[in-house]
Amino acid sequence: MIDTHSHIYLPTFDDDRAEVHDRAAEAGVEAIFMPAIDFDSITQMEKLHHPEIMFYKMAGVHPCDVKEDLPKDFTEQLFGFCDSDDFYGVGESGLDYYWSTDLVEQQKESFRIHCKVAKQTGKPIIIHNRESTVDMLNIIEEEQDGSLKGIWHCFNGSLEEGKRALDLGLHLGIGGVATFKNAGVDKTVARLPLEKMVLETDAPYLAPTPKRGKRNEPAFMKYTAQKLAGIFGVSLKEIDIATTKTAKQLFGLNSNDIQ
Repeated sequence: MIDTHSHIYLPTFDDDRAEVHDRAAEAGVEAIFMPAIDFDSITQMEKLHHPEIMFYKMAGVHPCDVKEDLPKDFTEQLFGFCDSDDFYGVGESGLDYYWSTDLVEQQKESFRIHCKVAKQTGKPIIIHNRESTVDMLNIIEEEQDGSLKGIWHCFNGSLEEGKRALDLGLHLGIGGVATFKNAGVDKTVARLPLEKMVLETDAPYLAPTPKRGKRNEPAFMKYTAQKLAGIFGVSLKEIDIATTKTAKQLFGLNSNDIQ
């Protein structure tokens, strides 16, 4: 399995990171894609290694970390990282109106810059969206020129929003929220195409049932995969094969990069 969204580099894993990696490998996780929160995240990502897991870096600035004034060289910095062969995606970026709406315009500007860099580099954008779906999808529609691709991280939209996202060229990141009893995400996901979905954890956040409320980690992705298997009436292996194939294609990996 591939965890397409994990902040495994954060300090919350410092005390037992090796054990977390071992549990991930034991659960069948062969690759972890790491979205940045800010550019300082990258230094932490570069310290990670495990003999059975591939770690893939991404660069970006989370909408909650956008400042009142974007750095003058922000676009150049972002492009400099993302254009490197060492980076596989752009983000995470997007919009977040839950915590504050004070810097909405700055968030939108940052999001558009991430979209442009994603198009320039041909790499997928990782989209954070919280209480901002209409604006998020409108910006994707405005920026879409046929080359923009990416993942709606932690998909929790309506059926209509999910279909619109797919029509706009996005994939859907399915994580712990899909296992929550009263979230309703499972019912929406059931009516959308599996081939447009990838697995993710958002570790250390949003642990799936039955680990809800605990620190999330890549090994817990198996519970989300099991939930998807139940939703679509297929085996766990089929979920693994389908989501791994989609992730490889989206991130430009060769078929033999991860078995």
